Amino acid sequence: MHCSGAWRRLIELALIGVFVSSAWAQGANKGAKRPFTFEDMMALKRVAEPVVSPDGKWVVFSAVDVNLEENTRKPYLWIVPAEGGEAHRLTTSQNTEDRPRFAPDDKRLIYTSNASGSSQIWMADFDSASGALAPTGKQITSLSTEADGGIWSPNGKNILFISQVYPECPDDACNKARDEELAKSKVKALIFNRLFYRHWTSYTHFKRTHLLVVPVEGGTPKDITPGDHDVPPFNLGGQDLYAISPDGQEVAYTSNIDEVGATSTNNELFLVPVGGGTPRKISSSPGSDSTPLYSPDGKYLAYRSQARAGYESDRFRLFIYDRRSRQTRDLTQNFDRWVGSFVWAPDSTAIYFSAEQKGEAPIYVVTLNGGEPKQVVRGHNDDLAFSQDGKGLFFTRMSAQAPNEIYKSAIPASGNATAVTHLNDPVLSQVSMQPLEPFWFRGAENVQVEGFVVKPPNFNAGQKYPVKFLIHGGPQGAWGNSWSYRWNAELFAANGYVVVMINPRGSTGYGQRFIDDINGDWGGKAYLDLMRGLDYVEKTYAYIDKDRECALGASYGGYAINWILGHTNRFKCLVSHDGMFNTESAYGTTEELWFNEWEFKGTPWNNRALYRKWSPHLFATNFRTPTLVVHSQLDYRLDVSEGFQLFTTLQRLKVPSRMLYFPDEGHWVLKPQNSRLWYKTVNEWVDTYTKSAR
Repeated sequence: MHCSGAWRRLIELALIGVFVSSAWAQGANKGAKRPFTFEDMMALKRVAEPVVSPDGKWVVFSAVDVNLEENTRKPYLWIVPAEGGEAHRLTTSQNTEDRPRFAPDDKRLIYTSNASGSSQIWMADFDSASGALAPTGKQITSLSTEADGGIWSPNGKNILFISQVYPECPDDACNKARDEELAKSKVKALIFNRLFYRHWTSYTHFKRTHLLVVPVEGGTPKDITPGDHDVPPFNLGGQDLYAISPDGQEVAYTSNIDEVGATSTNNELFLVPVGGGTPRKISSSPGSDSTPLYSPDGKYLAYRSQARAGYESDRFRLFIYDRRSRQTRDLTQNFDRWVGSFVWAPDSTAIYFSAEQKGEAPIYVVTLNGGEPKQVVRGHNDDLAFSQDGKGLFFTRMSAQAPNEIYKSAIPASGNATAVTHLNDPVLSQVSMQPLEPFWFRGAENVQVEGFVVKPPNFNAGQKYPVKFLIHGGPQGAWGNSWSYRWNAELFAANGYVVVMINPRGSTGYGQRFIDDINGDWGGKAYLDLMRGLDYVEKTYAYIDKDRECALGASYGGYAINWILGHTNRFKCLVSHDGMFNTESAYGTTEELWFNEWEFKGTPWNNRALYRKWSPHLFATNFRTPTLVVHSQLDYRLDVSEGFQLFTTLQRLKVPSRMLYFPDEGHWVLKPQNSRLWYKTVNEWVDTYTKSAR
């Protein structure tokens, strides 16, 4: 639980009285580092991907500011010398500004802004000598359906961007008229005739994302991907799913054209002339093919590919497509990790990419000649970008103790990297955090499994500490040396807890077989991995108080909490956030059906035995542990009814329980004040059942 300043001082004085030592005495002195707080976390700037100027002198990026009082998150444009130095805002405007992209000539910058009242593409002159942006920008788009995701044509003639349009509308006047008609209508009912009628946090409004092209001088944008399909398909961030060829004549894009999108992960790659025309499909995998990126010399197109249909967590391989021969090659055939963000070397001879590896995300390089990818930079890295001279590789880096900053590694890479930005140093320099400590143990079937421990500030090895046992979502996700604003291990540890995190079967970064081991086995080997990991911690670390442990999880982690409810009473309390409670009802209320059909090997009517085998609700007669249930109305991945069913069951069984319900959030709690309430409620619940048992 977050402590007020007065209460924190009382705790510090009490500790000084109990532990009379120079360390505690120094901790009470003015200027000493203090425990990390929620307000500290909200004060941190959320740094996005680096964009290097063509002349290599500057790096621009957007950074999100959170205003807790106003309950807002706003991105603004920043700039820093490529060699490092003081970063500063590019503008003084209070309008949101995001996605900066340099013109090929270094003299202009495009970005997304709401300066005109809606999201549009803007352009401003840039002076590379001083690193200054002209105070007055020019609005390039003015669509009623808004615009985002702008990129330059490499020849500097056009700008490609995305917009949500009605597929049957020939122009923006039609789109505007449709929107106005719907807004004025007293009837808000919707009629559906196919699946994917809702997704993530919203119901369909029968629009599609399309790619449009507008000349740099402005004018009427042209839709170059007409039709009743999303281009690009829905995604939760990451690398762009479209690109323009170096000569500016061709666009590569990602789209899913399968008849039933709710059961398909089969994203495909298409090529279309920049002025529009008949697209040509170039991919052939039954799994997902996405994130096309042209080589600087224009000879190749690199992309990520998955082999298996319907499996969103299959291995992401790195392919290249030879534009002349129209042949494809897998550059990572023998590389048993997921390829993340990637970038071409400026001379087109190699590709650098990040990949999860045992709690980190190092950078690797693979040449077009083949061979094993070689690790060149350690750390938890993402968002790769090269300077045009090929001598500097820029990327974002995070850790368990710090959110993203921009880093640079010299090429050829020596494994070292230096920080280019230090936006969050003023906050982080004032707080005390403990590093992430890895450990290994033998899980189910005697397989090696990794876990992590985070200790509280002012840790005393002679003291016994309560435990927050965190279970990650996915299930194809992982804990590691990375930062999270939604499940922050350092913040959980800050009020006197040891945080324990296990990467059980299904976790990423340990090979595809380790991931696949959870398919059809949600409460099996993964559950044993979790319990044996906690057993190991209890036996190995004397400072662990095994009588004061609480388990917390979200998404798959929420499912795991629900499974734990019916299978062990070892925890003093539980927190189940957005968890699957009834596998059969969860199938009927989710939107991405491919997920449930893959994980439970079919539908409830053709494989009911497996659904029921792993359904937590069928073990309700064993429920004993006090449980906090958290769920949100706009969560369409795991419908809010799953949380209501769990809470109703707990109440009828007279198990101590509470429900935190958000009417305005989805699968993630994102609004700043909602996030504050979430941490407060969760920490108070855990404190009630662990600290009172001291």
